[in-house]
Amino acid sequence: MDVSFRAEGDEIELAHRVRTGKDARQRDRYRCVLLVCRGEQTLSIACTIGRSRKFVQEWVYRYRDGGLEALRPGRSSGQPTKLPREREAAFKARMLGGPTERDGGVGTLRGLDAVRILEQEFGVAYSLDGVGVYDLLERLNLSCLKPRPRHRKNDPQAMKDWLERALFCPPGEAGSSRQNRRGLVL
Repeated sequence: MDVSFRAEGDEIELAHRVRTGKDARQRDRYRCVLLVCRGEQTLSIACTIGRSRKFVQEWVYRYRDGGLEALRPGRSSGQPTKLPREREAAFKARMLGGPTERDGGVGTLRGLDAVRILEQEFGVAYSLDGVGVYDLLERLNLSCLKPRPRHRKNDPQAMKDWLERALFCPPGEAGSSRQNRRGLVL
């Protein structure tokens, strides 16, 4: 592959980016271009950096056609969400609003409840697994885990009051000697 540096200073800039880059994949892209422009063979570079020949060719061609700026990775659009972005705020508000009469009197909305709400009220089908409802809840900063509620009897002040009123046997008085199962004093 016969490619030369497109502009003066590209070799220095590529070497700098190889040394200082934080993303390993991006450093490999710069390294490919740098080595090809210095006269290395594609297959040799692929073996050296542990990438495929196609990887090396793709990034060298990008550099040849667009320069250093073409080596920046593009934004991946990814798969579109099932629930349109403009309806996410309404779904979040519905989940934060808590259970309604239609939810059957549950105390807390759970993953299956979110699936049902999305299907019945928003017309989209989500599942619990894969790229499902939990990913949507996480993206909307809705936690699917909640701490256990505090029991009404778990009152620190009430426990402290009870300990002050409790009748304990002081050490050295009755009950201080141990007995085995047969009633023999040890």
